Amino acid sequence: MSALPPTPGQTVGPFFHYALPYAGGPHLVPAGHRDAIRLHGTVYDGGGDPVQDALIEIWQPDPTGAVVQQPGSISRDGWSFTGWGRAPTDGAGQYSFSTLAPGATDPGRAPFFAVTVFARGLLNRLFTRAYLPGDALADDPLLSSLPDDRRGTLVAVPDETGLVFDIHLQGERETVFLRYPGH
Repeated sequence: MSALPPTPGQTVGPFFHYALPYAGGPHLVPAGHRDAIRLHGTVYDGGGDPVQDALIEIWQPDPTGAVVQQPGSISRDGWSFTGWGRAPTDGAGQYSFSTLAPGATDPGRAPFFAVTVFARGLLNRLFTRAYLPGDALADDPLLSSLPDDRRGTLVAVPDETGLVFDIHLQGERETVFLRYPGH
């Protein structure tokens, strides 16, 4: 029997907004947790307008750099850190997570959040990274492989409420997106 050829995908949105968000999705830890940080930002389209119906997922290690393998990622019990969260954008295109700062998974690598973007008009989800600002950025293999003027699109910026990571789907300030084998 021969393998079937791949067929084209359908766009990933906007229908996901009705089924994928869930209570507690953006709260990897409660906002009042002593080590909680806020990762937030705005998703912009190619014209620079906010995308009001995007969905952002983050995947991350714990603060020691260990990849979390806790079952029950959707279950939010208030004390188990699962390393995964999902947040929809609001009417202003903004999203927000309450989480812990990830640690580096290997020596010589900068700590980062793995970010997945779902939005209307996309034929498939997009993958990127939100790196924590700091000295480790200079030696990170992925960041150092990028042109200097593109690295900044992957680095979160501190503000008075946490870390800001804006996502630009297209245009002059387009975020660097990644492709993984088989995707």
